[in-house]
Amino acid sequence: MGNSESSSLDVAWRSKFSTEEQTFLSVIFDSISGSDTAEETKDGKAPQKQFTLAMLKAYVHTAAGGSMVIRFYNGMRSIPIKKSSVADSISKKQFLSFLYYTMRGSAEERSSIIHRMISVDPDGPVTRRQVKEFIEDMIVSVIHLLQHEKMLKGWNVEKTGDYNLGITRLTAYLMSELKAEGEDLSAEKLHAVEFGQSELKDWVYRVSHIPNFLHALIALALHLTKPQYHGEFFSATQVLPQCLGIKYTGVFTVLDIPSVIYLKSNLPSENQSQWKLLFSSQAHGESFSRFSVQILHKGPTLLIVKDSFGYIFGGFASCSWELKPQFQGDSKCFLFTLSPHLGTFNSTGYNDHFMYLNHGQQTMPNGLGMGGQHSYFGLWIDSNYGQGHSKAKPRCTTYSSPQLSAKEHFTVDTLEVWMVGNPPKNDLSKTKSVLDTDPEARALLEMVGKTRVSDGLRDPGGVDEEE
Repeated sequence: MGNSESSSLDVAWRSKFSTEEQTFLSVIFDSISGSDTAEETKDGKAPQKQFTLAMLKAYVHTAAGGSMVIRFYNGMRSIPIKKSSVADSISKKQFLSFLYYTMRGSAEERSSIIHRMISVDPDGPVTRRQVKEFIEDMIVSVIHLLQHEKMLKGWNVEKTGDYNLGITRLTAYLMSELKAEGEDLSAEKLHAVEFGQSELKDWVYRVSHIPNFLHALIALALHLTKPQYHGEFFSATQVLPQCLGIKYTGVFTVLDIPSVIYLKSNLPSENQSQWKLLFSSQAHGESFSRFSVQILHKGPTLLIVKDSFGYIFGGFASCSWELKPQFQGDSKCFLFTLSPHLGTFNSTGYNDHFMYLNHGQQTMPNGLGMGGQHSYFGLWIDSNYGQGHSKAKPRCTTYSSPQLSAKEHFTVDTLEVWMVGNPPKNDLSKTKSVLDTDPEARALLEMVGKTRVSDGLRDPGGVDEEE
């Protein structure tokens, strides 16, 4: 990169940051370099301020980890300012160019910096093992930073699934999306696969998790989340949805934080910002009637199932659940798996058997289903609570999903439903029993001395105060 390219870099980062942002980032640079004002030299010119690796280590958030600080440093110093030299100290232009690349840059610009953060050799390829280590390092750092800064949006590491296993699964998924040119290789040779700049660029362009994690990592680690600039550089909802429904309860969710991050990215944008727990078999009991009551007319939802073998899977229902013996929903629905691996399965267009919920009829199947057909669903929860199936030989016709559970017929260990997004405007959820709309039936029940069991199970309502 010569002088002309250096000048274009200078113009590029200035165009990406507002005047107010440039002022703030200059303060950050001064904090790292340990100088608030520049002293003049004998010729009257101010010396160029720089910082070393030791200074960067002293400034970067401790939750980011030492190895990630070195990656930052390598990424910054790989940006030459004069001719093709690479200095040991980082100049202000290198620092601001690094921020421009990682936070506002194109896929090509981001992938160039990622390449330098993975390997100190700017021209050589990177191995699968090196990329895997970088991904794990990045995910761990982001979660630690969010936790340390109390920015987990109501999610609690102690009330969620094992996030270490979640990190392993998310890393494996992200690695599976990094495609090497050429023929498919055997598992024994995968570790030796090398990736060049073109493969990294394609990966960053296609997989939104990579630029999102990188952006969050830089903003949090370099303390760019001060209140007056929080909205400009980073919002925690870019990574996690607001969690409602578990903070002040004893409920534990089977979801781990990396899985939440993964699912959020696959949802429509209007369903990403806020999730509320509607039903948990831990809290509401093992009753299909109660389960149905809790999820009716609540808008789009996520169904989460954990079977007795520890497999975790489910489906996204893009519309409110309605109790009727017909299929419902639309092509935005999808099925997914979270354990033992991550995967989503979208509509094939073959049929419109997206969602099904029925109860109390003799002539039609009673239960909840997604995909496939009667008695052969991609995902089925029977009204005889605790039983279900996931049939796909070889694939579900509606979603092209494989068998999601450990065995075709499974036993439910845990069942959860989350409302994703804002409640529907015409919220019919307050009608929780047929007796609410039939006063004669209610009076008859009272005449024979019976009470309504559902009265003692009703959700008192209210909104959680989450961080």
